[in-house]
Amino acid sequence: MDYQQTLKYLYSQLPMYQRIGAAAYKKDLARTLELDEYFGHPHRQFKSIHIAGTNGKGSVAHTLASILQEAGYRVGLYTSPHYLDFRERIRINGQMISQDYVTDFVRNNKEYFDKVKPSFFEMTVAMAFEYFAQQNVDIAVIEVGLGGRLDSTNIITPLVSVITNIGYDHTQFLGNTMTEIAREKAGIIKPHVPVVIGQMQPTVQNVFLDVASQKDSQIFLAANNYFVKNAYQTSDGKLSFSVYHRGEICYKDMKFGLLGQYQKQNIPVILQTVDVLGQYPYFQIDKSVLAMGMERVVENTGIMGRWQIISRSPLIVCDAGHNQDGIRQVVAQLKYQKYDKLHFIFGVVKDKDLGSILRLLPTKAKYYFVRSSVDRSLPAEQLRQSAKDFGLLGEAFDSVPEAIDKAMKEASDKDMIFIGGSSFVVADALEYFQQKEI
Repeated sequence: MDYQQTLKYLYSQLPMYQRIGAAAYKKDLARTLELDEYFGHPHRQFKSIHIAGTNGKGSVAHTLASILQEAGYRVGLYTSPHYLDFRERIRINGQMISQDYVTDFVRNNKEYFDKVKPSFFEMTVAMAFEYFAQQNVDIAVIEVGLGGRLDSTNIITPLVSVITNIGYDHTQFLGNTMTEIAREKAGIIKPHVPVVIGQMQPTVQNVFLDVASQKDSQIFLAANNYFVKNAYQTSDGKLSFSVYHRGEICYKDMKFGLLGQYQKQNIPVILQTVDVLGQYPYFQIDKSVLAMGMERVVENTGIMGRWQIISRSPLIVCDAGHNQDGIRQVVAQLKYQKYDKLHFIFGVVKDKDLGSILRLLPTKAKYYFVRSSVDRSLPAEQLRQSAKDFGLLGEAFDSVPEAIDKAMKEASDKDMIFIGGSSFVVADALEYFQQKEI
């Protein structure tokens, strides 16, 4: 098997949530634990940080990895989904796992995989943990895939657990109320392991406080300790801001490599987590190193799809916000942008609560409704018809590249083209721009 054949096996033979949805979701950790036993419990060989949340967990994970890397540590990073290459999911100090390792891992264990039939995600987590153990990372930053309690990553005992926020997403698995969803996310809280909470919504705060108390886990409410002010985009494409810690300024004119006003919610989580890590003698990080890690997060980790600027004339932005909270943050960010006309390229997967998302979108825009290249994508014409009920008007396109071509022909240099609604739409767009070298 070469690399492309290996990918074909992974995508076609193993149940993959991104492609087939609920059929790939496992309702217990039995298979994960079986895989962990088979590989000799590799996660016990490295320290870790575990990150859950409805939105923001990817940004927080990449930034913590960047800060730790700047501090001189050998840092593993496990995230999902990927955009252009499967190997984006597994990195050490920003470098993707090699094609040879992926191929060898699958070839050497294929007989076992064919027998136990793990999901794509279960197998990928096993690969990541085995790789991090073999490569002797000092610490691994592990992002939850879906939920928390039953996620395949939830076999680790980290130095600190992190929950960024709670919102409505994947309700068919996690529950239909904020409290039910919060309990699933709180499933990553481990006995005697400190936990950092980002946005502490009043409706769910007792869930986290109760679980932390039951587990005898010290709880840190990031938003109570850190506050971000004066955030704006600089001419060199960074987010500049000042940070206050319990009312006293602690960082002035700090720069962050990720754009979007919504990052103001993630920054307190990042800073609070670094503080908690500082309780351990082997993870002391000074302010200058932390600031450099924040500023260089894109260069250090290769993060994509977070208010990613592709072009400035016209302004073209990709953002993978794909649920109610994510779309709400995107719409809020659009108010900070200057443009003559907004061209909105938009697609979703079939299992989203469509009405709750469509009612948030701006009506003053030309829409290009798309179907992404994954099977779960909602047909573009069906999306267009549903959007009409919310005053969102435009055309339907069978592919993302087709829509981009049309939007770029219609947009003036002073217009804005936004691309999003689904991480798969963003993935198709990034592949298109990579091929066009835009």
